[in-house]
Amino acid sequence: MSMQKMLAIVFIGAGIMGLIYGGFSFTKETHEAELGPLSMTIDEKEYVSVPVWAGIASIVIGTGLLLMRKQS
Repeated sequence: MSMQKMLAIVFIGAGIMGLIYGGFSFTKETHEAELGPLSMTIDEKEYVSVPVWAGIASIVIGTGLLLMRKQS
């Protein structure tokens, strides 16, 4: 499978996932404190929303890559 086809599949898959889920969340460690034998960390959960236009654009780009002829 050519690199162009693999990249197209990744774009299409990312676009579909963006449209289905609408975003993703992740946890980041923001503060850490150590007082002698005690250790404390604070984790914050972040949510990043993926705009609908970005999902559609990703699908269109992936489809364009699949339909485009490989030029030598």
